[in-house]
Amino acid sequence: MSPAPPKLFDRALVRKRLTRAAPVFDQADFLHRRAAQDAVERLEAIMRDFPLAVDLSARRGAFCQALGQSDAQARIGTVIEADFSGAMLAGRPGPRVVLDDERLPFAPASLDLVISTLGLHWTNDVVGALIQIRRALKPDGLFIGAFLGGSTLFELRRSLIDAEVELTGGAGSRVSPFADPSDAAGLLQRAGFALPVADVDRVNVRYTHPLKLMADLRQMAETNALAERHPRALTRTVLARAFELYFERFGEADGRIPATFEILTLTGWAPHVSQQQPLKPGSAKMRLADALGVEENPLPRSED
Repeated sequence: MSPAPPKLFDRALVRKRLTRAAPVFDQADFLHRRAAQDAVERLEAIMRDFPLAVDLSARRGAFCQALGQSDAQARIGTVIEADFSGAMLAGRPGPRVVLDDERLPFAPASLDLVISTLGLHWTNDVVGALIQIRRALKPDGLFIGAFLGGSTLFELRRSLIDAEVELTGGAGSRVSPFADPSDAAGLLQRAGFALPVADVDRVNVRYTHPLKLMADLRQMAETNALAERHPRALTRTVLARAFELYFERFGEADGRIPATFEILTLTGWAPHVSQQQPLKPGSAKMRLADALGVEENPLPRSED
């Protein structure tokens, strides 16, 4: 029996933050809308039908709104909007379900398409969540998922850590960890997806002050929900010093400060016999040298 994954996040707190943010989410949902629009643009390039789709992490409905303005809508049948917080789904029509991304309720091979926009980075076991998604997809079903990557908020993280070390002699966990882009496609492979593709979209947002950034993070429900977060809140002194460092190190000529967000988008297919398969080793019918039109020179034998 494999050991349980480490509990990185307090999932009850994640749901609480989502519910708190629901009434104001659309005031700072630019990242979610960007990820949703990107997913729709990917679907526009795929000329096939998806009769039944699920939009995980639907939040306030950005994916369905973007799909409604796209020609891809004609190829998508029923879209079930799902979210970890019922408050995010309230007040709009259509099939909706409150669920936990870590415990999907869908029957095996029941879905044609699964979309997940900026929700997977809050799961304790990303690979486990992806495995559940792959099992819920029909053979040759499609998954498109976006989550925040490792460069996200590096300016804020560095400023907070250095300020706390300078003033208290140590630093606690104040910002959630994010996945490294180099590992993204590997997550899909480990979950059993075929034809995995990973792309990186780096978004630079400019603010007049770090407090404005922190207010946006709160409205996005993207504030710290680590299971082992620091037991003491940041003091005003530490925050003030962090803001000073932020301006000193990253401030721009017009007095604004940048905030980096890195969106990793994964695309993968549930395996199917019709999909292109890699050739078996030794099955090639032409030497590489012949294909390139060059002479093949064997490597010299090494002496023992």
